This record gives sequence, structure tokens and C-alpha cells, in this order.
Amino acid sequence: MLAAIRRVQTWAERRLPALTRYKRTEPLPIVLHRRRVYIVPTAFGAAFTVLLLIMLVGALNYTNNAALMLTCLLGSATSASMLIAFRSLDGLKLTGIRQGQAIAGEPMAITLVFSGSGHAHLSVHADMNDQAEAFTVEAHGETLVSLQLDTHRRGWRPMPRIKLWSNWPLGLFHAWSWIHPDQSVLVWPHPETGGPPPVMPGDASQQQRLHQGEDIAALRAYRAGDPQRHIAWKHSARHDNLLVKDFEQPEAQEEWHLDWRQLAQLSPESRIERLARWLGEAETVGRPTSLWLPTEDISLGHGRSHYSHCMNALARMP
Repeated sequence: MLAAIRRVQTWAERRLPALTRYKRTEPLPIVLHRRRVYIVPTAFGAAFTVLLLIMLVGALNYTNNAALMLTCLLGSATSASMLIAFRSLDGLKLTGIRQGQAIAGEPMAITLVFSGSGHAHLSVHADMNDQAEAFTVEAHGETLVSLQLDTHRRGWRPMPRIKLWSNWPLGLFHAWSWIHPDQSVLVWPHPETGGPPPVMPGDASQQQRLHQGEDIAALRAYRAGDPQRHIAWKHSARHDNLLVKDFEQPEAQEEWHLDWRQLAQLSPESRIERLARWLGEAETVGRPTSLWLPTEDISLGHGRSHYSHCMNALARMP
């Protein structure tokens, strides 16, 4: 049975390549043309066609020219509707795919970049993984369409098939086409839920020192040069001299040098999850970090771009 199905599939791919195009990925840009756009009547369109046939038979039977003219006009509108539905997709081009950032298990924002041909593409829908987004592309214009891509594990996630369809303008015909971009997006590893902090040489508890920060630490006597906005007027009124608000701020964050080799007791995936957690904790407090991996050595840095660089390196680990 399976062998017969495979033979039928092989024959279909050889004889009817357009019908099995969705089985093959395609590099960008992907352009829809007349051999890729399929169109069938909708349920409403089929019922409307039956109604037109009944009107035609009645008009001819009773020799009613007015009814015959109305039937012909509605038939012409139906034919025009089919052409417009086809032109909504014909010439549409997918030129790019932009990915967001997501941890495994969370949805990832995907942006599809569509460009138009010499005419406008109205009321087009993009379906991906049971979600749909309607959009319009002006003639020679560009439109961004945002969708959510489900993620299950870290690493490269291939893009799924995307259905583009339109029932414009009257809903009488359903035109559609499948595209399958040959592109993958990178999913970050999921950090472990809890665990010990990294052990660093000379690791000590963070101390506080008084200096101009944001949190009030104490009140002290006024010194020449102190800004007036720091004077505590209400407290100074109860004393013989002026009092000034003093502030405290944490000392500079200590550096974390994260090393794959220091977690030899864990499995490779557990190492990745723990390093991901440490990177997230360091990013939260703005702590400078470096990361050594068998595939990449990332120097000391901080900020969102440095965090993204490190997480991308962990996601690409074999």
C-alpha cells in the first residue's frame, strides 16, 4: 500500500509539479505567477451560480429581456470577480523574512516582507500554523506581515508552509497558493529554572558605597558646592544647619567569566541551560560577562546585543 502511494506521489511530482510544489522548499524571493495560483468557487459562489442558471432558464422561458439582461450583467460580474481574485495573488512576491528573538517554548515573532507587482494586491491573507493575517500590497509597494511561529526546542527551526489566499472582491471565488521558504530561524535555549550561581575566583558579596545615586542613604551636613535640589528643607527646619540628602549606589558589578569546561559534571544540554540562566541573570542586573564555548570564545561585554550574541552561540551548539 505504501509503495503504491509513493509511486503515485512520484508520478504526481513528475507530471504535475505545480500541485506538489509545497513539498519542496524554495529560496527567496518567491514570486507567485499564473501556474502557481489555483482558484475554485466558494460555497456562496456555487450557490450564486445555480441561482444565475435558474434566472437564465426563467428569462428564456418567459422571453423576458429585462431578466435576461440582469442575468447577463450578474454573470459578467461573476467572471470579473474570478479575474480580480486571481490578480490579487498573481505577481505577489515574498522578498524577505525577519525573525524576532524567542526562548524555546515561547512563540517567535516572524515578519514576512511582501512586495507588489504592477498592480495592487488587495485583501490577501497569509495562513501559517492555524493563524491568519490579512494585508494589502500597493502597486510596486512593500508590506510587512507579522505572524507568530511556535518553537519547541533550541537551534534552527525551519519555516513552515505558508498559504496565501484571497476571496476578494465578492467572496464568489477562492484563490490560493502555497509557499515554502527555504529559510530557518534560530531559537534560543530555555534556561534552567533554578540552580547555583557561578563560582568565580575571589567572589565576594557586593558592597554598597555612598555617592550620588538614586536611593537616599542618609542625611549629612551641607557642604559648599552641594546642589540646592538635594537640600532636605523639612529636616533642616528642625536643625541649626542645612542638611543634604545623600545617596547610595551599588559598586560596579563584578565580571562573570562563564566557561563551558567548568560544568563538566553536567550533560551538554544541562550545561547549555545553566549557561543560559546565568546569562539571563547577568543581563538583568547589567553584569559584564564573557563566555567560552567549544565552538566560540566571546569576550567580555554587556548589554542586549552582547546577550543576544551569547544566546545565539548557545543555540547553535551541536
